[in-house]
Amino acid sequence: MTTPAVLPAPSRPSRWWGQPRTSRQRLRRRSMLQVALCQLLLLGIVLGLWEWGTQGAGVNAFLFGSPSVIAAQLLAMVKDGSIWADAWVTGLETLGGFVLGNLLGTVLGLSLWFSRFISRVVQPFVLALGSVPIVALAPIAIIWFGTGFASKLAMATLSVVVVALVVAYKGALGVDPDQVNLMRSLGASRRQIFRLLVLPASLTDIFAGLKLTVGFALVGAIVGEFMSSSEGLGHAIFKAGSLYAISKVFAALAVTVALALVLSAVVSRVERALLPWRHDFN
Repeated sequence: MTTPAVLPAPSRPSRWWGQPRTSRQRLRRRSMLQVALCQLLLLGIVLGLWEWGTQGAGVNAFLFGSPSVIAAQLLAMVKDGSIWADAWVTGLETLGGFVLGNLLGTVLGLSLWFSRFISRVVQPFVLALGSVPIVALAPIAIIWFGTGFASKLAMATLSVVVVALVVAYKGALGVDPDQVNLMRSLGASRRQIFRLLVLPASLTDIFAGLKLTVGFALVGAIVGEFMSSSEGLGHAIFKAGSLYAISKVFAALAVTVALALVLSAVVSRVERALLPWRHDFN
């Protein structure tokens, strides 16, 4: 009588890679919650020390403000509706410049992959445009587009387009040349290589650039409002600063930061929807 074969005991799954998808998602949510709690704790410590310094440690509240006064000022701006109107204007300018600048920059950057010669020709011009401070372009934007929405849109776009171009081009160049040669050996045309290999491989860099350029677009819009505007967060900050209303300056800055965080979160959600495999094991 033959002895039945004994199957080896299954190896114990590792903490992360061997676990089912639901377990990984649960661990990821727990990790995100821990990070969020630590961030809130750090923010609370900073605000607490700030408030303590202005109340009892001799820090000049007129120069540095205090969290309690800033919160009261922010609440007053919320009640009278001024902060919502300013945030709406700046948000539209930022979003328009972000979309337009990334669209132009990404298309141009990916197009340079088709010709290394053209990319070498335009490289010094791209570097020259990228080295110009955005503040120096504000008078030109106002002269060309006026003092309304168009000039702020132009400023936000100019703040983004060079960064998006460089990031997209570097992403296209980072494609494995062995994979390109393999597709060529299989008879793929240059357009097919771009569509099936280069473009998907560049998405990781493109989305990294999108997260980076959210702040650049917001800075461009704020700078444009500093130069010439009657509304927007930049105008509110400039007006409050000229009146030495430090608490109102900090209140508008807090809303500006919140706007940047919201836009960054939207980009992250879009990235998660389009590139889900990047987050399966993170």
